[in-house]
Amino acid sequence: MTTTFESGPGRLFIGGQWREAADGARMDVIDPSTGQVVTTVAEAGAADVDAAVRAARDAFDNGAWSGLSGRERGRILHRVAELIRENADEIAALESRDVGKPITLCHAVDVTNAANDYEYYASLAWTLDGATRDIPLNGLAYTRSGPLGVVAAITPFNFPLILAGSKIAPALAAGNTVVHKPAEETPLSALYMAGLLKQAGVPDGVYNVVTGTGPVAGEALLRNPGVDKIAFTGSTAVGRHAASVAGEGLKPVTMELGGNAAHIVFEDADVEKAIGAIIKGFVFNTGQFCMGGPRLLVARPLYETVLGILSQAVPGVPVGDPREAETVVGPMAGERHLKKVEEYVELARKEGGRLVCGGERLDLNGGFYYKPTVIADLGNDSRVVQEEIFGPVLTVQPFDSEDEAVEMANSTPYGLASGLQTTDLARAHRVADRLQAGIVWVNEWAMLDPAVPFGGVKASGFGREYGPEALASYTKVKSVVISLD
Repeated sequence: MTTTFESGPGRLFIGGQWREAADGARMDVIDPSTGQVVTTVAEAGAADVDAAVRAARDAFDNGAWSGLSGRERGRILHRVAELIRENADEIAALESRDVGKPITLCHAVDVTNAANDYEYYASLAWTLDGATRDIPLNGLAYTRSGPLGVVAAITPFNFPLILAGSKIAPALAAGNTVVHKPAEETPLSALYMAGLLKQAGVPDGVYNVVTGTGPVAGEALLRNPGVDKIAFTGSTAVGRHAASVAGEGLKPVTMELGGNAAHIVFEDADVEKAIGAIIKGFVFNTGQFCMGGPRLLVARPLYETVLGILSQAVPGVPVGDPREAETVVGPMAGERHLKKVEEYVELARKEGGRLVCGGERLDLNGGFYYKPTVIADLGNDSRVVQEEIFGPVLTVQPFDSEDEAVEMANSTPYGLASGLQTTDLARAHRVADRLQAGIVWVNEWAMLDPAVPFGGVKASGFGREYGPEALASYTKVKSVVISLD
């Protein structure tokens, strides 16, 4: 498959125009299901990033977008959502080829949620207003809400379409302009969306795409003085660096970082229902999901029962070619991600873990496949338990009390998501309140909607994606106080 764009394959999109990198550099895009090159894209350097930021600054300063009313911006963003749905088959195929996602997942989750992102924030754009405030002075006080300016959006490889939309849609709804640096492994949907946004009526320079590496293009974007806000999703290590650079420039940031969520199964859980959520929690997106549930904590009376069911059910999860409709688990996004999973599983063996199922590569068409893997009996201080594996691996541990379960769940440095299975409503509320996570799911996993904010605590970051909270993070508030003397 050769992917084509409006003005030739895989060029940078700057100021409304397709262009090659200043030095002509290009980089390969690999299909994870075969390990083969699918196309090439421009590899941006610092000069290209600077050009994109200047284009975004010019577009912001001339008011072509920020000068529109929220309602006018909302109408255009509604059109973006419509175009995503009209081109759903092409976008899903592109995302599947680029990331290795099962095509069914791309349709049901990625494309659907991307359209919902733009539709939701198109509606919220109408709500951007201020408020009068009652003050004990002889004066009139009111607030005005306005855009920040140029937003740098840096997005990861695992959900390129959704995690771009979760930043770009609210940033544009608020009146900002954007320079987007997608992950070097998965740049194709960002380039496709550039064409759709232009077609919808987004003015030139409002949305710009620079494809390239993190150390070069990403670093240049972080350090560019023309950027007013940084919105980043990625690893905790890179997020720390990005936040420190933003701090040097006193720039606001949103950081959605790594996760290692615990999924607790209490003794009163509906086990049959819980098993589906457990499997979904760790194989969804081939385990490459920062809000996945790779740590399963099971009440001791149910421990061996749950392990027995998982040992039979997990090997039956369809793993294979992402273009096949029945595939549930596709390949890892690349060789380095696959090797990382292998290293953790080998470490689990050395640490005394019991391999319940999986634990090896799947040789298929030269792709980066790994069998869904369940490992039991590791201690809570195990690196395999404490660190983020980011693959289809589930560790299972027993607990003896509610307090112990909560303590184990909160014991890692991360705090992005968490979940529990129980039929006790009081316990559901009580435990959810005690879990250190930005979002908690009860009796299901990965229930996400643009109206529901998510984000991290501890090493999982700060700020929120989705909801009106995200829109507010792309605005600044000005107070006006008028004397009535």
